[in-house]
Amino acid sequence: MIRDLNDRLFNFAVNVLKFLPKLPSTPEFKVIRYQLSKSSTSSGANYSPRQI
Repeated sequence: MIRDLNDRLFNFAVNVLKFLPKLPSTPEFKVIRYQLSKSSTSSGANYSPRQI
């Protein structure tokens, strides 16, 4: 189960990063692109499974 969540978080981040170039190239979307890339990749970086 822990491995599954790690894989899902990784795949989520990769999918978001692949999606970002499809957004329009305007100043507003530049900010959104930056924030979305940081937040989607940080979920995996901040995840730490509890050891029982």
